[in-house]
Amino acid sequence: MTDRIATLQPYLLSLLRVVSALVLFSFGTQKILGFPVAPQVPPMGSLPWIAGVLELTLGFLLLVGWQTRIVAFVLSGLMAFAYFIGHAPRDFFPSLNGGVAAILFCFVFLYLVSAGGGRISVDALSERRT
Repeated sequence: MTDRIATLQPYLLSLLRVVSALVLFSFGTQKILGFPVAPQVPPMGSLPWIAGVLELTLGFLLLVGWQTRIVAFVLSGLMAFAYFIGHAPRDFFPSLNGGVAAILFCFVFLYLVSAGGGRISVDALSERRT
């Protein structure tokens, strides 16, 4: 049974990457494109706007699995900054300061730095061609 589950690991890694990227991408579309409807769109050039641009562009790159390790490294840092700048000053506890997602994203992306994009990714496709 364990061997059979182990064969699924590269595919589940790709699934983790895709789902995380889609959720992150949705944050970027809300901040930059106003979709789904956002209570307010951050002003151009502000820190939330820059974060939205990174979430949108790097979220898409992560979604397709191109340069996964580099993209995940940058996104892990972005989420750490988001937590310490936007959430930690509000309260010590993540459940009270709204920073749970930022912490989880930070460590999922840090894992992707070491694990790569999985079997279903542009990175894996380009490795197979060489």
